[in-house]
Amino acid sequence: MNQKPLKEKVSVSLDEDILEKCKKLAQDDDRSLSQYINLVLRRWIITKEKRNKKDT
Repeated sequence: MNQKPLKEKVSVSLDEDILEKCKKLAQDDDRSLSQYINLVLRRWIITKEKRNKKDT
């Protein structure tokens, strides 16, 4: 049986303009704000890790 990864609640402060853009993009992508931010961070981390591997 596949289990979803564990999630942990956190609190962050975002600039108002960033929050509004994220809300709009999440809505356009038919996702909750939380799901959208998680997706964006995951993609950014993967990209960053790939770049770091190229540099080594």
